[in-house]
Amino acid sequence: MGNTKDFKENSEESLAMELLKDFKKQNKRQFVIILVLLLMFTCLLGYTIWLLNDIGTTTDTIDIDDVDNIDNSHIKIGDDLWER
Repeated sequence: MGNTKDFKENSEESLAMELLKDFKKQNKRQFVIILVLLLMFTCLLGYTIWLLNDIGTTTDTIDIDDVDNIDNSHIKIGDDLWER
């Protein structure tokens, strides 16, 4: 009967060690997943900032001849406002 008790203790230790090893694998896997997600988020944030800085502004210019002959015209050049 002593052998049966020793066998049960060894199998319990083996089960406990197996569970501990599985737990360590799971923690390592989760850590790698978190690192990959953080890297992807950082890349996405950097790309978004780059896009925001890359979008340029366009200015359209219109050439108008005979501004003196147009009634109620307002032309703004810089801070100057020309009214007719």
